[in-house]
Amino acid sequence: MRKSIQRRVKVKRWKALVLLILISICSLMLWGCAVKPEAAKNRLVIPLDSDIKTFNPVLIGDAYSGIAIGFTLSGLIAENPLTKMFEPELAEKWEFQQDGKQLIFTLRPDLKWSDGQPLTVDDVLFTYEKVIFNEKIPTGNRDILRIGQAQTLPKLEKLDDRRISFLMSEPFAPALRSIGGLSILPKHIFEPTIQEDPQQKDKKLKFLETWTLGTPVNQLVGSGAYLIQEYRPSQRIIYKPNPYYWKKDHPKIKQLVMQIVESPDTALLNFRSQGLDMYRLRGEDFQLMKRFEKRDRFTIYNAGPATGQSFIMFNLNKGRNPKTNEPFVEPIKSKWFNDVNFRRAIAYALNREAMINNLSRGLAQTQNSPVSIPSPYYFSPEQGLKVYDYQPEKSKQILQQAGYKYNTESKPRLLDAQGNPVRFTMMVPAGARVALAALIKKDLDAIGITVDLNPVDFRIITDKLDNSKQWDATILGFTGGAEPNSAINLWAPDGDSHMFNKGPVGDEPPFPGREVADWEKKIHEIMVKGAQEIDEAKRKVIYAEYQQLVQEQLPLIHLTIPLYLVAVRDRVQNAQPKSLAGSTGVAGALWNVDQLVLQ
Repeated sequence: MRKSIQRRVKVKRWKALVLLILISICSLMLWGCAVKPEAAKNRLVIPLDSDIKTFNPVLIGDAYSGIAIGFTLSGLIAENPLTKMFEPELAEKWEFQQDGKQLIFTLRPDLKWSDGQPLTVDDVLFTYEKVIFNEKIPTGNRDILRIGQAQTLPKLEKLDDRRISFLMSEPFAPALRSIGGLSILPKHIFEPTIQEDPQQKDKKLKFLETWTLGTPVNQLVGSGAYLIQEYRPSQRIIYKPNPYYWKKDHPKIKQLVMQIVESPDTALLNFRSQGLDMYRLRGEDFQLMKRFEKRDRFTIYNAGPATGQSFIMFNLNKGRNPKTNEPFVEPIKSKWFNDVNFRRAIAYALNREAMINNLSRGLAQTQNSPVSIPSPYYFSPEQGLKVYDYQPEKSKQILQQAGYKYNTESKPRLLDAQGNPVRFTMMVPAGARVALAALIKKDLDAIGITVDLNPVDFRIITDKLDNSKQWDATILGFTGGAEPNSAINLWAPDGDSHMFNKGPVGDEPPFPGREVADWEKKIHEIMVKGAQEIDEAKRKVIYAEYQQLVQEQLPLIHLTIPLYLVAVRDRVQNAQPKSLAGSTGVAGALWNVDQLVLQ
């Protein structure tokens, strides 16, 4: 009798669990199974891999917020990822004068913000002079607009009601892409927030607390194709068309929904259950998805290699904490990391083909450059870029020639010239990159190096990189794009993102013992030179030299890059995914969202 009761209890619990799972799946599908099919005919539902951090476009520090807010604001121009040509947005035309030192934009007539207020040259002037160029507002956009060795910023001038001039101290090739692509802000909304708040002891600008996630969405003003209609944290963002969008009769889709689905497995399930209209494929998804492509009426687009890069990075900082005098890196390890022979041996020891086959199911390729493969400035191995193919014996040879040696144990371990075992800790973001780190650990173990993996939250990694500077090695990835100069902050020795040898930032005192190598200075010089050169053919030659030098010195040891594969339902017309439009999630399929049509 007792066993019978226990069985009934177990059955009830099992049924309750099944019901809970079904409810959970149902809630992921268009936020409720009760949605009528006809109600979804003109609704596009797409996944967002992570919740957003802010509504403020200037303070965005993550790709997901950038994607979500990108629908609501426009820049002066846009870059077509298919043709790689610039196209008008808020500006109807532009021209260079004074031998490339002056860039003049002419705005379209009768532009309006989503609240009906006029959008004018004054908004452009305000966006740059009062916000982007404001040193009290933290934004990487300011750094990519610094010009030449003097790192000056453009000078703006309102020429008339529709024309604005950007005057540069010298020719600046990235000007059109860097200036024209930034979102313009509504002056009538943000101008009051630029004044210092006298109630704040630390005198922070109100701007830093403006358009937070707590701001009612009906207070957000935009110029893009869509406006945010509803935001539910960790669930979804719902958009509606902007009635004052400059493209008449656009967008075609009347409701856009970004479903926040942080688990790729859940996103895949949701797509296959008709709950999503797009899905970014992982390598392990391809065979399954390809099998049901025709039956379930979707198309898998292969947009080629994704933009961006993944790499191993060692801490090359020889400095010490100015407060405690403690070295950022143990001196023994610092000597290894700063030895280019050590870094080259590591590069030759990595089996990138195994990474591609085991982790990406063959749907990836080796990445050998700090420039994204789809970029027109990418310098390929076929053109002469130095590569490090898998040669573990060569790796051992390089180490031994550099003074390292192996002990006589049955499983030889690598020792440095002083007899210290070569062993270091590698931070890795918890999640997908842990499997990659395990392969790297195995490869380095084969040449006698012991790697202690430390999977941690990404915020811990950024804190160590930016603040404590106490770390050995890490695996990271960057999003990329067409313009090499967008990475200038990584290569400038005093840049905020010069992570492998981070210098003092802001009010930090100098770091005793920190050294900037000649090759670091040279890379920065080449980057500045590339930005100064207007001739595109000559720019490509300059950036080829930059890529070659990075590969010679290996401050970043590049790994692999996946193919950009996106599944799009056949009912979505005009989809033309391109990795150059963005490789985060399904961003590369949304660059022409205002032109998409649903059948």
